[in-house]
Amino acid sequence: MRFVLASQSPARLAVLRAAGVEPVVRVSGVDEDALAASLTDPTPEELVTALATAKAEAIASSLDDDVAADAVVVGCDSMLLTADGEVHGKPGTVEVARERWKKMAGTTGTLLTGHAVLRVRDGEVVDRTAGHEATLVRFGRPADDELEAYLATGEPLHVAGAFTLDGLGGWFVDGIDGDPSSVIGISLPLTRRLLREIGVAVSDMW
Repeated sequence: MRFVLASQSPARLAVLRAAGVEPVVRVSGVDEDALAASLTDPTPEELVTALATAKAEAIASSLDDDVAADAVVVGCDSMLLTADGEVHGKPGTVEVARERWKKMAGTTGTLLTGHAVLRVRDGEVVDRTAGHEATLVRFGRPADDELEAYLATGEPLHVAGAFTLDGLGGWFVDGIDGDPSSVIGISLPLTRRLLREIGVAVSDMW
């Protein structure tokens, strides 16, 4: 059985490898903005789960025959729900990331991670499940020069909420309440539970 990660995130890959799984990595190419726009007033939890499901479904339908013979496909999506009730994905630009950090410094936010798990046999999806994880993040107050140095690295531009826990952004996170692997991008506890729902033990992946 192959574990297929429907994500190009190096952080998710690193989490899985550290936990004993060497996944097949495939990138879905799902248009996240278009999908989000097609949903009717979703909650933040529904949005991240829908995006994760779309990524997993896209990959499951395009697997090579040798992988599609027996596989689980896992899709993930993460967003930050800030204290003012706004939902944020990847900022994309320095200007957007700077503005977000100015607002969230010294506050708390909730990192939402949606997960979808599909069971594939002989090229067909035979079972599926999905869920989400929420982890409270307490942000520090980086000094202006620290924030500018962080922005200059480019790291916060390409991650949900403009921060990481496992990289340079970890210097500016005072603490979390919940699952650290979920903040990094793939919740090991949630993934284990979802795998069990479709009859797969995570130890089968080791």
